[in-house]
Amino acid sequence: MAETAENHEVSDVVPSTAETTAEVEAVLDAPVDRGEPILQVRNLVKHFPLTQGILFKKQIGAVKAVDGISFDLYKGETLGIVGESGCGKSTVAKLLMTLETATSGEVFYKGQDITRLSGRALKAVRRNIQMVFQDPYTSLNPRMTVGDIIGEPFDIHPEVAPKGDRRKRVQELLDVVGLNPEYINRYPHQFSGGQRQRIGIARGLALNPEVIICDEPVSALDVSVQAQVINLMGKLQDEFELSYVFIAHDLSIVRHISDRVGVMYLGKMAEIGTDSEIYDHPTHPYTQALLSAVPVPDPAAREGRDRIILTGDVPSPANPPSGCRFRTRCWKAQDKCAEEVPLLAVPEVFAGKKTLAAHESACHFAEERDVVHAA
Repeated sequence: MAETAENHEVSDVVPSTAETTAEVEAVLDAPVDRGEPILQVRNLVKHFPLTQGILFKKQIGAVKAVDGISFDLYKGETLGIVGESGCGKSTVAKLLMTLETATSGEVFYKGQDITRLSGRALKAVRRNIQMVFQDPYTSLNPRMTVGDIIGEPFDIHPEVAPKGDRRKRVQELLDVVGLNPEYINRYPHQFSGGQRQRIGIARGLALNPEVIICDEPVSALDVSVQAQVINLMGKLQDEFELSYVFIAHDLSIVRHISDRVGVMYLGKMAEIGTDSEIYDHPTHPYTQALLSAVPVPDPAAREGRDRIILTGDVPSPANPPSGCRFRTRCWKAQDKCAEEVPLLAVPEVFAGKKTLAAHESACHFAEERDVVHAA
């Protein structure tokens, strides 16, 4: 797999030469080999303007929700994204779905920059990139039956399932996600939270997508139901060769399902690597603090634990600190941290070494630190 670094240039992505809508659609339908990049994000930025006035609005600033992040998603893998509330995780999900318009940056799907597509070409992209939303209670229309909810994508993309086959296709999808096909005429209020999320997953699978963006899909569910949904998603990934971007707060769930993990802080990617690299060998102070906050069920391990207590509040994304955004809460902060923005790259101290600490971290003074955390 190719390296994923925030300072990557767009040149490391091979853009498609397709120009017409038909050529773009042909490129989007082309298969991608397992282990090859299917989604490539480069310097993605989303600023929400802050305005003043009623009749004559004047922009006085901007909320920098996402401020230049880069990563790759490979065919058949799960990339977990974690971070505090307000760090920009859900905004990234909306940008990947083109539900929000990026301020700048590129999102390449099979070599096509989907931020520049429109019309039929964008419609084809959305067929291949679907989303599972956070709240299973508000993401389903209470006035529609389950059959109508899951079958609605077929009205938008009739080429996927002819009208006469739609009912049968919906029942097959209900069976795939572990629900009784006879539930097709029931309404969302007749299901539990876990069952509703399964309905949301079935809707996401309806168009045979290759990428599914999961925006905290289990945060509103009980622990036992979370396990059922996570296991279902793993099974579906193997069966349909899906690629997931999995956004969540729960670090243990992210480790369970993810092949690689990215840690976000205030609109930036702080650290990214495999699950073992991030959880067992974190090098960024913010990641170390996050992991030290995870409850440990073993009393003996808890007693000897080096707990990292962060001081101060998270800065406002409308006025982030200069240089490293974590420096106002970091115990390692020095003058350099205020003057230079650290690049997301393998720290020099670990470069060329065969250690799991040699992964990308956006810190001037990155170092490995043992953190006792829940498995």
